[in-house]
Amino acid sequence: MADSGGTSKTRTRTAKPGTRKSPGKASRVKAAAKPAPQPTPDVASATEDRASAAADAAYELHMIDPGQREALEKLSINLARASLTAQSAIAEAALRQADRPGALSPDPFHVAPAMTEVMGKLAANPDKLFKAQADLFNRYMDLWSTAARRATGEAIEPAVTPARGDKRFNAPEWSENPVFDTMKQSYLLTSDWLNSLMASVEDVDPRTKRRAEFFMKLLTDAFSPSNFLASNPAALKAMIDSQGETLVKGMEQFAADIERGGGQLAITQSDASRFKVGENVATAPGKVIWRDRLFELLQFSPSTDQQHEIPLLIFPPWINKFYILDLRPENSMIRWLTGQGFTVFVCSWVNPDQSLKDADFDDYLKDGIYLASSKVMEQCGTDRVNTVGYCIGGTLMGAALAHMAATGDNRINSTTFFAAQHDFSEAGDLLLFTDEAWLQELEQRMDSAGGVLPGAAMADTFNALRANDLVWSFFVNNYLMGKEPPAFDLLFWNGDQTRMPKALHMQYLRRLYGQNALARGEMEMGGVKLDLSKVKIPLYFQASKEDHIAPSRSVYKSARLYGGPVTYTMAGSGHIAGVVNAPEAKKYNHWINDGLPETLDEWMAGAVEHPGSWWPHWAKWLADKSGPMIAARDPANGKLKPLGEAPGEYVKVKS
Repeated sequence: MADSGGTSKTRTRTAKPGTRKSPGKASRVKAAAKPAPQPTPDVASATEDRASAAADAAYELHMIDPGQREALEKLSINLARASLTAQSAIAEAALRQADRPGALSPDPFHVAPAMTEVMGKLAANPDKLFKAQADLFNRYMDLWSTAARRATGEAIEPAVTPARGDKRFNAPEWSENPVFDTMKQSYLLTSDWLNSLMASVEDVDPRTKRRAEFFMKLLTDAFSPSNFLASNPAALKAMIDSQGETLVKGMEQFAADIERGGGQLAITQSDASRFKVGENVATAPGKVIWRDRLFELLQFSPSTDQQHEIPLLIFPPWINKFYILDLRPENSMIRWLTGQGFTVFVCSWVNPDQSLKDADFDDYLKDGIYLASSKVMEQCGTDRVNTVGYCIGGTLMGAALAHMAATGDNRINSTTFFAAQHDFSEAGDLLLFTDEAWLQELEQRMDSAGGVLPGAAMADTFNALRANDLVWSFFVNNYLMGKEPPAFDLLFWNGDQTRMPKALHMQYLRRLYGQNALARGEMEMGGVKLDLSKVKIPLYFQASKEDHIAPSRSVYKSARLYGGPVTYTMAGSGHIAGVVNAPEAKKYNHWINDGLPETLDEWMAGAVEHPGSWWPHWAKWLADKSGPMIAARDPANGKLKPLGEAPGEYVKVKS
């Protein structure tokens, strides 16, 4: 074939599918059992030839000029490569899922009964449904009116705007381009209407209604136009500007994440190759002074000449690893506490395997709380210890306090709770995952894994609670835009999940979330019935205003269950940033009220807002409970022989 000038036309071939390697991808694929699935060379070559032929035909028909031909050919080939990579990955995933009984469940969230009941209530009230439909029609009329007026050049306010903090439509094209602006507003209008319709249903069990609302929110989030290449202007622009390179990279990352998830999409949230536990995260100096089947006990080195006499022992959640409290030196709570003159110990929970499948709350009480606190007292030569319980670690700590109160054990001098619940009646959206159908499926999944819950399962649940932030934003960034995942220490920690023993996890979900047994005084541990009102020691409760895992209202109800002096403080932000907020960052605010009235609303009405971190307020409270100052304790010279350097070995075990 010759071009219009009579010269021989040549085509520059790009690399065949499977030969590209995007920066940073190797580190993610390296951990996979085998390379990400790729189309066969014959199929890929044939597809490239067809794409090249299409570009040739367009050129011969004078649809494009010579300068555009090469760009169009490259774009066409890259689109074909991206498509084949995605198709191969999806086919491979489907084959793997087909081998797993129940893996392709048509109702993975067990929401069908709730939706049936809610929709039945709507159908039984035709007047309400008619009014809702009329409202939707009026909203669309307003939208088309504003779109038409804008098309004439009139400057006019949009009919609907994204909610505050909604980052999906930040790209300027969503507002500047009339087509994408109308598409955005149409989506927002419809999704708001659907979610409001679910919320308006009456005469339905509150938990059933909340399940339907949760699913509708998941559904409307999933169908956002920002999640699709053809309707995302930023992704389209990136694809055109790069001549399809971004989409090729994105689909390679998509295939790698499916391979990494063993046939399920495991979205990479952070570039894990940039972090290593003990080297650039979890670097606070200290020693491992005890190791047992459930935990390693870490004692951190002092950074002051003197320390308070009564040591501080922190019990983090076993759902995650402790180094959320020691990510970087500048935001490390552990380093900050040693700088305030506290002797800091941390219980670093084991990442359990099948040998611990039968471990339950009694085991974690006896061989966790009791054993760790006794070793801290032995190391420091004291008969008292102050403790911290974070999230589920705080739930266990509260149960332990009730057990100690019933048995006359006075070893705990005071306790602080970070985002911890003991009353689960208002425990937020996680309650939706505790119905019996869901729990039975979870049990089957743990049985198939040898008696432990895989770490990814809990990560998927937490991600679903904030799908826009923790699922779809990465879907767009990684796959549609072809960007590399960020090197973000918090997201690295979030992806470093742990397994959970079946007995412990099912007891937690059924007895606490499902039956609220601890708050009702119906729970037993070690043969003792637990009554939180018998706990009389000083307690400090920290909650976060925007916490979706341990809602502030739930934490407040928990604080009122105890019989001794309780200080309740509310921090800004959420479950993690609300807790890990170093004073030097000067971020967020916190609220203080010395009283503990009947409701959180009353507490807030009397609370005083203060700028920045709540840590100094807590440190003052804790110092008053920690005894006189003594010479600083060196973990290398204690009664217990050091077994190794912090952060220890248990924290490095991957799921």
